[in-house]
Amino acid sequence: MASLSDDQWEAPSLCSQWRVRDVAAHVIGYGELTPMRFAARRVRGWSLARINAADIARYNDASPEQLVELMRTRRQPAGSTAWFGGRVALAEAMIHQQDIRRPLRLTRTIPPLRLRAALDFVRYAPLIRGAWRVRGLRLVATDIDWTYGAGPEVRGTGEALLMAMAGRPAVLEDLTGPGHPRLVRRF
Repeated sequence: MASLSDDQWEAPSLCSQWRVRDVAAHVIGYGELTPMRFAARRVRGWSLARINAADIARYNDASPEQLVELMRTRRQPAGSTAWFGGRVALAEAMIHQQDIRRPLRLTRTIPPLRLRAALDFVRYAPLIRGAWRVRGLRLVATDIDWTYGAGPEVRGTGEALLMAMAGRPAVLEDLTGPGHPRLVRRF
């Protein structure tokens, strides 16, 4: 993030209607959101979109340098990101990093151990519901040893499968297999 230009910070991300800086603000805000604050907002009828919008608005005037510094000082999972032994932080960071990298055409190879952990977690992560999105399909990673599900196969890199389970239609072009048309229809 520290190496991005001003134009890249303002560029669209894979998150609908969010710029790169909005994704960064969301990651910071979500890490500060304690389980109690999250539950209180949900009880008051706040949607996830409203919770995210409030976190993004809180950092709207922060400079890219300030956002980078906040990310550096908050590397340790805290608040809601510490749930499930820190797997929420792992999945959130990995997914949102790709939300930023893909539109900017910046590549990264995710270490296989971390990628497998994220793939396994997003299947049942409460807010992501990856298994629901890919029900009736067999996902087969082509770059690491990982498969999930039963039914017609959808093949692609582990990162593309992760992003598909996270609901990112931009990755559909990176996937193949007999189950691909069914997955495309779900988006």
